Amino acid sequence: MRTDSAVADAATPMRRRGVAPTGLVSTIGRMMRMRETGLILIILALFIAMSLASPYFLTWNNMRAMAMAFAVEGIVVVGMTILLISGGIDLSVGSVTALAMVIAGLLFLNGVDPWLASAVAIAACTAIGAGMGFFVTRVGLHHFIVSLAVMVIARGLCLLGTGGRPVGLYTLPPEFKFIGQGSIGVVPVVIVIFVVVVVAFDFLLRRTTMFRKVFYTGSNEKAAAYSGIRTKKVLFLTTTLCSALCGVAGIIYMARFGSAQPTFGVGMELNVIAAAVIGGASLKGGSGTIFGAILGTVLLSVVSSSLALLDVSVYWQDIIRGSILLTAVTIDHYLNKRRG
Repeated sequence: MRTDSAVADAATPMRRRGVAPTGLVSTIGRMMRMRETGLILIILALFIAMSLASPYFLTWNNMRAMAMAFAVEGIVVVGMTILLISGGIDLSVGSVTALAMVIAGLLFLNGVDPWLASAVAIAACTAIGAGMGFFVTRVGLHHFIVSLAVMVIARGLCLLGTGGRPVGLYTLPPEFKFIGQGSIGVVPVVIVIFVVVVVAFDFLLRRTTMFRKVFYTGSNEKAAAYSGIRTKKVLFLTTTLCSALCGVAGIIYMARFGSAQPTFGVGMELNVIAAAVIGGASLKGGSGTIFGAILGTVLLSVVSSSLALLDVSVYWQDIIRGSILLTAVTIDHYLNKRRG
């Protein structure tokens, strides 16, 4: 006759055998609930569908063009994501990116070294971000209104400086063009710069105390202020950082295209905000990841490439992108309600 202890001993291996599957199921369940996992699955599904719909989708040239397109815009997405997490927003990113091109291009045409001209342009964009930060944190205006005004002003400066015409920069030195057109092996330099920016800011956002304050400020600015966090300083720095990264993107675009285009970046704010929100950044602040935002950028790039290969009208493309943004914001709204 088996004793209670014998029964317990016999049951022990069964419990042990049950631990691994239960833990595995729990891990898989957590992964499936992650927003990034859903985005990866959607991107994979689009890749499979487009590989069947168009023989040109999975070609090296298309993959390279798509990667270079989302890489430079992805640099701006990084800045926008951090700003959204802090509770802000920037509608001027397209205009400021174009202004960086125009400033550097005009300085170069007037005899300034292209590297120095680029540094001045990035500094000017950083100053614009600092100015927006001043009006938000000191004057007390909302990010939306300030960035809307700067969007119009920056675009006006672009048109004023160039007369509304693209500025050809045909004499840019090859070593400067390399950052926008060159490759290291088979990898474009643009991709390398993009990866460095993403890895650096993802690490800072996850691992450093300074950038953790961005989440606290966005989640509850008053509570963060009461706990000793200088929330106005956080908002000032994130606003400045977003514009600075726009300046970097503008210089890369200039090197890539060999010109300064005053109308460049019209509608970029839509793509950038959509990518960040699709990736999990909340318009109410306090949540978001760099990895998720980059997946959102990849998704939009795949959608744009797919629509172009399928010969969909550009007007329909705008409607589809706007619909994607509306869907992402709606999902974000309901997720915030559930968390509340």
